[in-house]
Amino acid sequence: MTPRTRFAPSPTGFMHIGNLRTAIFEYLVAKHNGGKFILRIEDTDQNRKVEGAIDFIYNTLKLCDIKIDEGPNNEGEFGPYIQSERLDLYKKYALELVEKGHAYYCFCTEQELEEMRERANARKKPFLYDGRCSKLSKETIEENLKKGVPYVIRQKMPKTGTTIVDDVVYGKIKIDNSVLDDQILLKSDGYPTYNFANVVDDHLMQITHVIRGKEYLDQTAKYNLLYDAFGWEKPTYIHVAMVLGSDGNKLSKRNGDASFMDLYNDGYLPEAIVNYLVLLGWSPETNQEIFSMEELIKNFNENRISKSSSQYDVKKLNWFNAKYIKALSDEDYLKFIRPFLTHDVRGKSEEWINKLLLIYKDHLSFGKEINDLVNIFFNNEINISKENEEFLQSDENIPVVINAYKEEIAKIKEWNVENIAEVITRVKEKTGIKGKLLYMPIRIKISGIEHGPELPDEIYLIGQDKVLERLS
Repeated sequence: MTPRTRFAPSPTGFMHIGNLRTAIFEYLVAKHNGGKFILRIEDTDQNRKVEGAIDFIYNTLKLCDIKIDEGPNNEGEFGPYIQSERLDLYKKYALELVEKGHAYYCFCTEQELEEMRERANARKKPFLYDGRCSKLSKETIEENLKKGVPYVIRQKMPKTGTTIVDDVVYGKIKIDNSVLDDQILLKSDGYPTYNFANVVDDHLMQITHVIRGKEYLDQTAKYNLLYDAFGWEKPTYIHVAMVLGSDGNKLSKRNGDASFMDLYNDGYLPEAIVNYLVLLGWSPETNQEIFSMEELIKNFNENRISKSSSQYDVKKLNWFNAKYIKALSDEDYLKFIRPFLTHDVRGKSEEWINKLLLIYKDHLSFGKEINDLVNIFFNNEINISKENEEFLQSDENIPVVINAYKEEIAKIKEWNVENIAEVITRVKEKTGIKGKLLYMPIRIKISGIEHGPELPDEIYLIGQDKVLERLS
């Protein structure tokens, strides 16, 4: 059978990077094996739905070079691909389970459920529904339905024995049935719960591989019991360990962690984000770290997914992004970086702006960083630290060097980098000074800091008049 994977996000806004990593794994599992990648929208929780979120998801996947074979905006033969448009299907299959004795009507009120929760808390036990409605007589059920008493449909769990979950990453896991709650399948408003809708949709859409977080591994026992109740074939399960933040907690939009669009808007390249995320929990057979999407598809092997959690490290992401920025052509780099420059460049030529941006191409970790890097070229006043002031007074040759620069720079008729480089050579020959004492005094005097881009570029961009003024 042709592999079919699905990415099933909730339409609740921008996609956080833990969710995106799951999408990447699902895409690679499908494409490595010549299969299809399906987008399905899990909008069973209508209260959290955000207008336009489906477009956010499409745009994010497109930016990441993840091609959707079937989805809400490009339906195939298994649609609709939005759960709120499939409500009749869920009710049909929930009633089928009731008929087979694997589910039952539950008429308990919220007050009754709250009392059960309080008793469980008092005993310091996790809340499990006590199954009282599973014992109702047929007559009572029919009477309640006739009266229009609100109900949910619950799955009837076995209370003894174990259920086996077979997972690609974690192997065979035994789940004790006694810890499984009689979960709700169909809510009183007619909407399915997330777990029930997933099983129905995965079967009807012929999903062959289900990839999701390890934290849902225990829940998969409930999935398997539903598959068994329907007599359906189970998919291949691939559970992936969590991505943790620097605080050791799971990455989450609710915790304020970065979404993909946050990173994109800060100037991280989508291909760098994808490359970094895929290596959080998966390792190739070689030491290669930089992968194109084509290389990832070719090399991906789900058997090399790690059992251990990974930690999201911004420094490592910056390293990847810097590599991708460096690999851009100068033309593509300028198109990428120009929108991030927020300094006032009125009166500056395009040649000057491009020169400014290009000298930082090999020093840039992400787009917005450019503004901090180029501050020295937009500050009218410079501040020299006490430490640098002490350095300028630490050697009797430093005033000699500064005066030599002032004299030689004043002589430049055509202001360009080549002529400035010749000035530095002449100052070196004229004073006999080299190394730190040749370069640091002028850097500190004209910019206030001891490090920066190549000295001829720095002098050129600050401008002849301003350099002479600061040297004086």
